[in-house]
Amino acid sequence: MVEKAGGYEGSSVRPGKYARIERERRFLLAHPPAPSSVTATRAITDRYLVGTRLRLRRAQLPDDTCELKLTQKVPVPLPGAVQGLITNICLSPSEYDLLASLPAAELSKRRFSVPPLGVDVFDGPLQGLVLAEAEFTTDEEAQSFVPPPECVAEVTDDARFTGGHLVGASRRDLLEWPAEYGLHPEVP
Repeated sequence: MVEKAGGYEGSSVRPGKYARIERERRFLLAHPPAPSSVTATRAITDRYLVGTRLRLRRAQLPDDTCELKLTQKVPVPLPGAVQGLITNICLSPSEYDLLASLPAAELSKRRFSVPPLGVDVFDGPLQGLVLAEAEFTTDEEAQSFVPPPECVAEVTDDARFTGGHLVGASRRDLLEWPAEYGLHPEVP
């Protein structure tokens, strides 16, 4: 990340008190994880607020509770695990409902915890896409991470496989983008 006066290049957001550096690596998988390897599951609906860098998330947990969050992601145009800056705010149901009334593009998926990965199995137009991510606290952890064999291709540096881009992807994109990595999603 290139630091400039007042924040990072192209951003007025600075790491520290509110925003933190997000480090993650993303991978394409050919199939959802085996049920025996899953430690937790949640249904996630992300609403990308039109014209902003904001994402509204509703995560339904197995015990029928919900996590409601507003997230701002400020990406950096650099290769590697540092994705940019991220700020999260937990919301009450009424706060979520108010923000959910704003225009947004929606993305839904099931997230399976398969340590050390979070594996997203997408619904709707992206059905058939399976994407895993691993998060890290340091650059050294990210660089030394050896992905498990089920990770077919790394797409960390391919912005098309970020939620903000996937939310606008078509069925045709779903077939073409993974094919560039030798993967052909099972499309119903």
